[in-house]
Formats: sequence, structure tokens, C-alpha cells
Amino acid sequence: MSLLVVGLSHRSAPVSILERASLSADTQAKLLQDTLAAEPAAEGTVLATCNRIELYADVDKFHAGVAELSTLLAQHSGVGLDELTPYLYVHYEDRAVHHLFSVACGLDSMVVGEGQILGQIKDALALGQELHTAGRLLNDLFQQALRVGKRAHSETGIDRAGQSLVTFGLEQLAQDADVETWAKGKKALVIGAGSMSSLAAATLARSGVSEIVIANRTLSRAERLAQILGEAGGTPRGNSGGGTGVAARAVEMVAVGDELTRADVVVSCTGATGLVLTGEAVEDAVQGRTAPLFLLDLAMPRDIDAAAHRIPGVRLVDIESLAEASADAPMAADVDQVRGIVSDEVAAFGAAQRAAHITPTVVALRTMAAEVVAGEVARLEGRLPGLDDKQRAEITQTVRRVVDKLLHAPTVRVKQLASEPGGAGYADALRTLFDLDPETVASVSRADLNDADVKNRGRV
Repeated sequence: MSLLVVGLSHRSAPVSILERASLSADTQAKLLQDTLAAEPAAEGTVLATCNRIELYADVDKFHAGVAELSTLLAQHSGVGLDELTPYLYVHYEDRAVHHLFSVACGLDSMVVGEGQILGQIKDALALGQELHTAGRLLNDLFQQALRVGKRAHSETGIDRAGQSLVTFGLEQLAQDADVETWAKGKKALVIGAGSMSSLAAATLARSGVSEIVIANRTLSRAERLAQILGEAGGTPRGNSGGGTGVAARAVEMVAVGDELTRADVVVSCTGATGLVLTGEAVEDAVQGRTAPLFLLDLAMPRDIDAAAHRIPGVRLVDIESLAEASADAPMAADVDQVRGIVSDEVAAFGAAQRAAHITPTVVALRTMAAEVVAGEVARLEGRLPGLDDKQRAEITQTVRRVVDKLLHAPTVRVKQLASEPGGAGYADALRTLFDLDPETVASVSRADLNDADVKNRGRV
């Protein structure tokens, strides 16, 4: 396994760098295409969220891979390599697996234990599959990461260690008050209609706000979300609970200024590259009002001008302030249990990958043995033409049994040995001892990869 991850997150970089380095959907696709065009990489996919950007690749050279992936991240993020490098982290082989599994369990999240990262990992895998940049290794890795994350949430109380970023943000807005008490009767404006905005709207509805207005560049998406929120039993995308029957309506983005003057709480999470709410717009909206205006900015790059922090009567919570607050959040005892799950799963994944590495060699060996048997049976038929069908079949079966028995113990044992650390050399030993044609082994690997690609593409 030659898995490499190069990335940056809220743990390694300030929000100002993360904000500048954020990748649009089109940029992510171009990054993956360029990654595969680079010499060291055979596979690649990118995990990009509001507080992390990570490029995963299967590389044949470590140092060349780190240099190439770092350069590509700098080129596509628009942050110069010299400026970006101090904030990058690198994980290789088992450490890279451990990192992704920890991310999937929410251990590396800004709010420990949050579950939204699983959907983002699923999206990262889907993009790699769609662009055909994720091969067998990354398919296996990300599929297993999803299973490990789900196992952590189902077998432990990691959910108690933290909430979603939305809930955590609302708690920061409410300060010492209970969120439901704070939210009751308030009018909310949600800007955006993606998964995070949908989750925010659903959370606000459950918390007891009296009205929710959804503003989005595509009005039909805002209307759909408003409809779902207003239906008892509806389920907005990204929300695991039912609808609330809250009063909800949709507006176009041009109406945001007017709605801002009526709102008590504003949550913004769009994919815009510039500010959605300027400091001047916020200042205008609070003129003459006595009630405070609460702003929650979950976008990266930011949607709301940081200058709003300084406007009297306005409380702004954004990714930067959330990062500071989460550093002091208490850790639940369940975190240790999740760490144990991650360690066990990393060991199991490594063993499976090492065992899979030798499988093409074992298949090639058995193929060669079958060809030897077929050749010897054909030679025997030439020397003993008087054999009837029953005798020929019995001799053929006997020779096959002898070969199978001779190969069974060593091939089973070599798979066991190959699954242990340092076991990769057993495949080389088999190829050398039995003089196996490398092309035959490679053809088995290619066929195996194609089968895995077809199978995994249908599992996302």
C-alpha cells in the first residue's frame, strides 16, 4: 500500500488560509484530473469541507508524491506554495488510513463526534468514482472509512461528545441560554439551500422559531426546502429527523436585504466566492431596531463580512470563532473507545490490503499449475492413445488433486504471512521461486481492479 494524503485543516491552518484555499466543485474536478496526470499518482480523490482540504493519492514514490501533491494543492487553491507549505500535513500508508478513519469518526472535526463528515466522505468517493480517478485502493479505503464511521456512531456514545456544527453554532449564539428557549418565537433567515443550510433550517425549526425564510440563487431549491419544512413528517436533505410544520417560505437572493430587517436569526452557508452580506448591509438592517440580530456564518470562504462583529446590536458567530470555542469543548469518555475502534480497523484494513496484494501472484501460480497439468495430460494422451474417456478423466482428476494438495498449504500460509506487517515480500518470493511471468500477474491485477471498480461504483 502506497497511500499518501497531503492536506490542511482547522487543526493545522488559520481560518484565513482555509478561506483562501477553499476549492469549488469545478476546481476539485480539475485538481483530481491533474493529480492523475502527475507521474507519481495512480489514483486520487479530494475531501474538501468548510474546514479541511485533503488530497488522497496512491503514489509510487513518497518524496516525489509529497512534492507533486503539495504543488497541485497550491496551484488549484490559489495560495502560493511557500505560503501554504507551513500549514500542510502529510500522512503515509497506515498513518494515512488512521487519519481518514479518525476523520470519519468525527475525532478530527471542529466539533468532536459530529456526523456530517460521513456525508462529505461519501461525496468525495462519489466524485473520484465519477471522474474515474478512484481505483481499487481508494474505493476500498473510503468505503471502509464510511463503515468505520458508522460503527463508531452505533457502538459508542461519540454523538454525546459533540453536536453538529449547526447546533454548536446556535449554542454559541445563545451563549448561556438553552437553545430552544433562546430560539422560541424568533424569525429566521437561512441563506442557501444546500445540505448544511437544510440542516440549519431543520434545526431552527425543531428549536421553536416561529418562521423560516429560505433565500437561494435557485428559487426552486429554496421553494422545495420551504415546502419540506412546512410539511409535518418531511425530511430536509441532511436532516435525519422529520419535518416540523413551521411557517416557511422561499425568496430570491435579491430579497435578502429586506428580509434581513425582519429577521432575528440569520444562518448563511452558500458556495459564493464573495461576501453575501456586507458590513454595510448588516448595519443598515439594524438601524432603528431594539432587538439584537444574531448571525451564524457556516460558509468557507465566509459569507458575512467579519466587520459585522463590531456593529452594536449584532452578534456574529463564524467558522473562526467556532474553532476557538471548540478548542475548549469537553471531550467525552467515549472518545477513547472510538480511538480503539479506529486502531483495530486500521490494523484490519492493512492486513486485508497486504493479503490482497499477494492474491494476483497466487492466482498466477495456480494458473501456471493448471497449464502444466493440461500439458502433461495432453502428452500422456499422445503416448497412451488407447485410454478410454473414463480412464482419461480419472488420470486427469488424480493429477489435479496432487497439484492442488501440494499448492494448498503453501498458498494458504503465504496469504496469512502476507497479511502481517512486512509481508509484501512474499509475493516477490513466490514470483522468483516459481519463475512467474510478471505480465501474467499484472493481467490478474488489472482484471481484479476492473471488477472492483464496477462493483464499488454501484455501492455509493
